[in-house]
Amino acid sequence: MSRPRIAIVGAGIAGALLALRLREQWNPPDVDLFTAWPPTHPDTGGRSVGWADASRASGGMVRAFETDPGTARLAAESLAELRGSPELRERVRFREHAAVYVAQPGSDLAASLAVVDEVLPGAAEATDADRIAREYGFHGLPRGAPGVVERQAGHLSPDALRAAALTDFADLGGLVRAGPVTRVEDGPSLKLADGTAHGFDLVVVAAGAWTERLLADSGLPGGGFRTRQIQYTLCRTARDAIPSFVDEHSGLYGRPDGPGRLLLGLPTVRWDVDPDAVVPDRALAARVVADAAQFLAAPVEAERTVASFDCFRVPPGLELRPVAEGVVTFTGGSGGAAKTALAASRVAGAVLAR
Repeated sequence: MSRPRIAIVGAGIAGALLALRLREQWNPPDVDLFTAWPPTHPDTGGRSVGWADASRASGGMVRAFETDPGTARLAAESLAELRGSPELRERVRFREHAAVYVAQPGSDLAASLAVVDEVLPGAAEATDADRIAREYGFHGLPRGAPGVVERQAGHLSPDALRAAALTDFADLGGLVRAGPVTRVEDGPSLKLADGTAHGFDLVVVAAGAWTERLLADSGLPGGGFRTRQIQYTLCRTARDAIPSFVDEHSGLYGRPDGPGRLLLGLPTVRWDVDPDAVVPDRALAARVVADAAQFLAAPVEAERTVASFDCFRVPPGLELRPVAEGVVTFTGGSGGAAKTALAASRVAGAVLAR
């Protein structure tokens, strides 16, 4: 009996990790991973390269806590996998530091905290905004709002995680095919830009911000996905020993990026952007610097702004979603896939194996 043939369209962290999970199985299917760019380039010494997609541009913050309990489980399980493998931490350039989260006043965080404690006992501690403000010198937090502190969170390079997954996938016999996919057709099959078609038993569209466009070009039902610009600014400040932080009240978030340097951002309102034509929002970048200077009570100087895009969905979540016979999507991390991709890809791989 021949093994099933699965095509995965898209080689961000979602597609690359799902491809790897499938090839790691005891009786793996044949998996072809389609990218829109050459998987290696001589100028990079053989390292994977890509366009400025979310995996390449993401700040890569990881922690166990999320306000949604289901997402918190995936985030905690992903962090547990990182903690359990020194080799993986090195390959994805993981840097450990504390993380704090300040929710809106009146939020109930108990269910998510219970999930995190089940997966990583003692990893997350319930606290409040007043204590976080005192301990870390943050200003303007809503008085009495619930919060969470994690002492062993951190950040990684999503692009390095993608590269590691692609390397291991190829080593396990997976096939990486360069070149864009133009249509998903009945069969199911994929039509490439060079006009060739390839048939499969299952097609997984994990094309991130390009997913909805590919579905529309293929005459398939939309998956409820929208593109949104993501943006952060790399800054210098005299403040040091600052943890990763999220303040739901102001929207400001950030993480350390070396001594005296921070990655800082605010949510953008640029929805339905063309992934091929994203430019920095200079007004938003200026607001980030101004808000951060007040938040830290210290001068903040912008160095450069990184603008990219991601695939958003309501409700969010990196999971398999059927769209047609033999076609599913695996995207919709809504800007947070770096925290959940390790566990979400393992779950999705197990589902496809069944």
